[in-house]
Amino acid sequence: MNFSDVLKQSNQLCQFSPNGKYLGTCLQYRLVVRDASTLQILHLYTCLDQVVYMEWSSDSNFVLCAMYKRGLVQVWSLEQPEWHCKIDEGSIGLVASRWSPDGRHILNTTDFHLRITVWSLCTKAVSYIKYPKACHKGMDFSRDGCYMALAERRDCKDCVSVFVCEDWYLLRHFETETQDLAGVQWSPNGCVLAVWDSCLEYKVLLYSLDGRLLSSFCAYEWSLGIKSVTWSPSNQFLAIGSYDQKVRILNHITWKRITEFEHAATISGPKAVVYKEVERRPVNRELSLDSITMDSTLFSTQSKYEICPSPVQIPVVKPDPERANPKIGISTMAFSSDSRYLATKDDSMASAVWVWDMQKLNLLAVLQQTSAVCSFQWDPRHPRLALCTGTSKLYLWSPAGCVSVQVPTEGGFQVQSLSWHSSGESLILLGKDQLCLCYMESDQEDQ
Repeated sequence: MNFSDVLKQSNQLCQFSPNGKYLGTCLQYRLVVRDASTLQILHLYTCLDQVVYMEWSSDSNFVLCAMYKRGLVQVWSLEQPEWHCKIDEGSIGLVASRWSPDGRHILNTTDFHLRITVWSLCTKAVSYIKYPKACHKGMDFSRDGCYMALAERRDCKDCVSVFVCEDWYLLRHFETETQDLAGVQWSPNGCVLAVWDSCLEYKVLLYSLDGRLLSSFCAYEWSLGIKSVTWSPSNQFLAIGSYDQKVRILNHITWKRITEFEHAATISGPKAVVYKEVERRPVNRELSLDSITMDSTLFSTQSKYEICPSPVQIPVVKPDPERANPKIGISTMAFSSDSRYLATKDDSMASAVWVWDMQKLNLLAVLQQTSAVCSFQWDPRHPRLALCTGTSKLYLWSPAGCVSVQVPTEGGFQVQSLSWHSSGESLILLGKDQLCLCYMESDQEDQ
């Protein structure tokens, strides 16, 4: 694999365009659009203030830049660089902005979630949606872009409204059997909507497109419940991560639990392979003042993976019971593109990533890092998992094994998050205020 030079960015605003041709980065109040393969600057746009959110349109022809404090959104065109658009929400404020699936409408959420304003770039028409609920995952679009599900709060009751994205017609509106709705998510085929309650009550509800309740799932009561929910790309599984350090898998036919994955601190058994990161310093050698100055990687810590014999003890950090949002439970889950594998992370064992085999429904591998895992993401084309831990290393797992790669950059570049190109041939590595591209070998599927 190869690495690009380090580029500057701010607020970790860096995205590949959906068509994979461009790389958009924000630096303070500037938007820089580069060629994704050569990193040559194609367009340079100047915004009215520092950008805090950026998003490509679905067809890669427009870029949205939001400045929440000023209540402004600016839209830039790649096909017609002289064209631009400014949306000013005024005194009502702005807390969120995003594209609709057609790439021609912008949805702005105002302060205090008073309403959502839908702006049309084609007709300049404006629509308003009232009563959006202030929850982290309260809006979701179906994969085909036809429908939008929105969590609402009316008369002290949780509701869901389903809109047709073509003309924002209200298709269905129904109350949900939740105490404090926390999120909604469409299944990949757009036929089922998953709705779940806050962490204070364990409840997952599955609704059809016309608002019929298909199934309800509750694993336990009187304890902190759901922390994360995700669908498999194949539509076969719904994974529910809980505060009790378990992942429960529901099937798409009966919506019953088919298994549960427990994240135990002690891993035993012959089936799971535990890869432990081991750090070591380079071999000492005679140094001169010139060599110290020129060799930037001289004192960098190298690492590699070792396979640990069973049983293995994973370090556990006990949460503080006096603080909100305890660091325990399954906060992050991700299915591989072929739905064969599921990667999970338990916050009380933040230095470990668990990989589960969804065909055999058992634990396949555990990656035990020396530092807490910041981010992990699957290759969109191959069963290959990339992760970072806030250090100068990139880690890759595949069924063939694990590898630790030192990012050859100067100045102590630390990888805090990452993102794959749609082709799986490159990765964006993001630091605090820098970025670097990693190019994978095209003739190898697994590193």
